Amino acid sequence: MMNPVSEPIVKDLVLVGGGHSHAIALRMLGMQPLSGVRITLLTEASDTPYSGMLPGHIAGFYSHDECHIDLRPLAQFAQAQLYLDRVVGLDLPNKRVICAHRPPVAFDVVSIDIGSTPTIPDIARALESSIPVKPIRRFLDHWDQLIEQVVENPEKPICIGIIGGGAGGVELSLAVQRHLHKVLRRSQQPPENLSLHLFQRGTVLMPGYSRWVSDRFYKILAQRGIHLHLGETVTEVQAHQVRCESGLTVACDYTFWVTQAAAPNWVKASGLATDAQGFIGVDENLRSLSHPFVFAAGDIATVKNHPRPKAGVFAVRQGKPLFENLRRTLSGQPLKPYIPQKRYLSLIGTSEDSDSNQHNAAIASWGSLGYEAPWLWQLKDAIDRRFMERFSQLPEMMQQPASTLTAQLQPESNSKIQNLMRCGGCGAKVGSSVLERVLQRIQQEYPQPSDRADILIGLDAPDDAAVLQIPADRVLVQTIDYFRSLINDPFVFGQISANHCLSDIFAMGAVPQSALALATVPYALEAKVEETLYQLLSGALKALHQAGAALIGGHTTEGAELAFGLSCNGLAERDRLLRKTGTQPGQVLILTKALGTGALFAADMQRRAKGRWIDAAVESMLQSNQAAAECLMQHQASACTDITGFGLLGHLAEMTQASQVAVEVKLEAIPLLAGARTVVEQGIVSSLQPQNLRAALKVQNWSKVSDRPESALLFDPQTSGGLLAAVPAERASDCISALQLLGYWQSRAIGGVLPSTSSPEPITIEL
Repeated sequence: MMNPVSEPIVKDLVLVGGGHSHAIALRMLGMQPLSGVRITLLTEASDTPYSGMLPGHIAGFYSHDECHIDLRPLAQFAQAQLYLDRVVGLDLPNKRVICAHRPPVAFDVVSIDIGSTPTIPDIARALESSIPVKPIRRFLDHWDQLIEQVVENPEKPICIGIIGGGAGGVELSLAVQRHLHKVLRRSQQPPENLSLHLFQRGTVLMPGYSRWVSDRFYKILAQRGIHLHLGETVTEVQAHQVRCESGLTVACDYTFWVTQAAAPNWVKASGLATDAQGFIGVDENLRSLSHPFVFAAGDIATVKNHPRPKAGVFAVRQGKPLFENLRRTLSGQPLKPYIPQKRYLSLIGTSEDSDSNQHNAAIASWGSLGYEAPWLWQLKDAIDRRFMERFSQLPEMMQQPASTLTAQLQPESNSKIQNLMRCGGCGAKVGSSVLERVLQRIQQEYPQPSDRADILIGLDAPDDAAVLQIPADRVLVQTIDYFRSLINDPFVFGQISANHCLSDIFAMGAVPQSALALATVPYALEAKVEETLYQLLSGALKALHQAGAALIGGHTTEGAELAFGLSCNGLAERDRLLRKTGTQPGQVLILTKALGTGALFAADMQRRAKGRWIDAAVESMLQSNQAAAECLMQHQASACTDITGFGLLGHLAEMTQASQVAVEVKLEAIPLLAGARTVVEQGIVSSLQPQNLRAALKVQNWSKVSDRPESALLFDPQTSGGLLAAVPAERASDCISALQLLGYWQSRAIGGVLPSTSSPEPITIEL
């Protein structure tokens, strides 16, 4: 949920990437918050892998959760907005981050921590079997698919090539072999079904490490049957073949790239000063050499006069000085230099081929020294787990007096804050100049539908009110909804809100025509209000335009927190309206989306929901019900409602009362969002749950099912939930198949409609 704003927003700090340095900086920002600074974390995924535990994860020693930092609760702890998208550029003159799938994100100060990617030839990039280890998230997706294929066909021999004989390639080779050997043993297949080939351009394994470490790993790899190809330069990778400059050719089903690190092309193209490899050049303050409002850390940065290897240890060490210098630059204080250490302890796991993590070993490297022992793995394991605990066990936020925090900001910002005395009534409206600029920007990206002749006066020629034409053969369907933000991304919230508000139109069988917006944006300087409103309306217009509806006006105010809603208009044929009164005995009840958004976001507020659960819930809420409504009508649905605030049972009770029927619901058939059952088992429910529980009075056998954890989700209030429709029994199967083909893959038949009874409890729940 968006955090209430106690003081106006005067500065925007945008963190691009969820790397180790940013994770540490976010934790420190949560413990030492900066009043008046809005923080935005812009990253591709809601969790980020910890590189120190990645080989152990590949080997099978660690689960996904054990080796990934969950960025959603971390961002919430830091009171930061979390935007999930891929960055494709920087507009430095206008201080904007350019994204792949959302509007540009404005900043005053930006920090970049996006890691690096291996350098691979163009011919290999297009091959599904050629997989770079970075970005790590994509590599892990491929790795999981590979494991599934081996599990399904363990008798089929498989050959894997790993290109790059540095520490990363060596560790990966041992980890891959260990995990796949374990899979083969479980399937009673010989380990010889797997062959591994490691290609290294140089004649020495693990250059940069001591000769003892290099020789020791050479022996380990050879002893375990991994084929070493030293002094071999890979020149060509085909679908199932690796070819080297020497003429060596090896048949490989999959090729993993762990070669020299590279930076994405957009970094240099943006105009930032970079080194010869394209990495961002920074000074000893981790600040860009060319743009003082840009900071960088981790693999993507090269510290001038202090070049270091691309290793996770430096990203971890840079977290604290990065936080300190971000805080200082925002408050106008002198920056503090950071000098990376020249030598560091490296602990490299050997992925022993055993069924126990405790029997693993590691090799320590310190300068010219090296040592191998099982206790070194235990030391590494303890260090890594302690590091991860910093993000899974977040402390209570340390609130500082507002005056102290405000004093940290630059003097010109302080004077502006003092002048921001907010009025009520119409004095709370957003200024006309802000509105004009926002509307100009969003109309360029989302031009109004040109075929809407029934909108006589709208935003293209604004007046005191909009004017609509209602066709003579249509009826007007109207609905309104408005609520506080449940997610700290105004662009995504705008889409969710619009989908939610339009759902009533779809549930009635109507076609959206137009909408009026009602928005409340947090107190801020004028430029910050404009940015928030731009992101919010851009999201709403994206959803409206997908539905073919036009935004024709609205009202905007400032307040303590973000809120948004729409008054929507739709057109329908009178005799084709879908109403709750149309439910008939013998029909099948179809639900098009899974339940659980209320409980999941209640858990998210308490930082007890996993980021991937919220990701799945957001994905569901971003799915419009328009295509589902059209599909239901094509399959002769006679009644429909959308599942929103009253929960499934509340809305189902309305249908039974309106149609004077009874229904039988199959509890196990009801789809649930990932994590929803887990959070209700922990006693976490929405604040509206107690009121919705009154619908239990309509359930004939409630005492027999009330102890089932999932039964609580029958009362869970949904935001942008699915449609519940009554469809003829003979059309139900085809309807569900069609819905799933349209992308509503969790559509289910959840029960049937029965004749009315004299009982005041028309609902029966089957286990």
